[in-house]
Amino acid sequence: MSAKTHTTARRTGMRLALGAASVALLATTLSGCAASADAASGATAAGPAAELRLGYFDNVTHAPALVGLENGLLQDSLGSTKLSTQIFNAGPATIEALSAGAIDAAYIGPSPAVNSYIKSKGESVKIVAGATSGGAALVVRDGINSAADLKGKTLASPQLGNTQDVALRAWLSSKGFTTDTSGGGEVKITPTENAQTLTLFQSGAIDGAWLPEPWVSRLVVDAGAKVLVDESSLWPDGAFPTTVLLVQKGFLAEHPETVEALVAGNAASVDWLTKNPTDAATVINKKLTADSGKALSDAVITRALTKVTFSTDPLASTFAVSLENGVTAGTTKTGDLNGLFDLTALNKVRTAAGEKPVSASGLGTE
Repeated sequence: MSAKTHTTARRTGMRLALGAASVALLATTLSGCAASADAASGATAAGPAAELRLGYFDNVTHAPALVGLENGLLQDSLGSTKLSTQIFNAGPATIEALSAGAIDAAYIGPSPAVNSYIKSKGESVKIVAGATSGGAALVVRDGINSAADLKGKTLASPQLGNTQDVALRAWLSSKGFTTDTSGGGEVKITPTENAQTLTLFQSGAIDGAWLPEPWVSRLVVDAGAKVLVDESSLWPDGAFPTTVLLVQKGFLAEHPETVEALVAGNAASVDWLTKNPTDAATVINKKLTADSGKALSDAVITRALTKVTFSTDPLASTFAVSLENGVTAGTTKTGDLNGLFDLTALNKVRTAAGEKPVSASGLGTE
């Protein structure tokens, strides 16, 4: 090789080396910018979680959770992520557990979700999917035939500030009655665990209750109560959310893949319930028996299942009304619900299944 040729080759090699170094520098710079952008947006994704801790209720309104657990649909979707569970009676206690970091996600009613979001100024939770609509009512004893007959009576709800408690207080207000969160007012409201409500109703200690299924059906079938108000009659087209799927905001930011897997498992449970209505009672009762040692009677579970609809659509357009009702009930302060929903994982799952995306109604991402 001549000296001239050697010099040219050396210069070419230097240019290539410098070019490669520039590309590497550019890649590093872009990576740093992306990392800075992620940090600025609060994104701290750390891959799939080792464990997901899920809360739910032993109610027919939580059938997607019951079926998803009993049939293994939730765990199958989560893969290597361990699924552990905790059972609650009502939403406010579930929110306390979420806030304390004892659980990461939960099946829950709209009112506690709204209350938590308002109190935390949007920093606590995100609704990522729907589960159940319908299945709540005010049941009363004989002799009570209208709202006017409730004056001076005592009614129960599952827990102060839970979805049915808020619905009851808001409805009584619309009928001109005063209530307060201490159990006073023209109609007294006593927040009580559902099983105790049945006992108290049977003993005559309370006159009625606003409850979710299967407790409405239990009071009707087992205790002779009658329905005074089916909550579906208070909503346009009778559609209102009873149960949604909620996750802790920090858990979603850290483990979006795990949340997407949970959402997919919930969708599989809803799909199973929709396609297997004749087997639903058997599977639900199997899980209830495993949890509490007791199954529902055929009459109760059959009636309860006719009152609910299962869907992954959380019906976001109803949540402004849920907030209004909470303010009226005195259990929630007014506030901004924008950002409450993150339906990106849900709509990804729905699209993959050939279903239409659902709307966050301006209250979050889709």
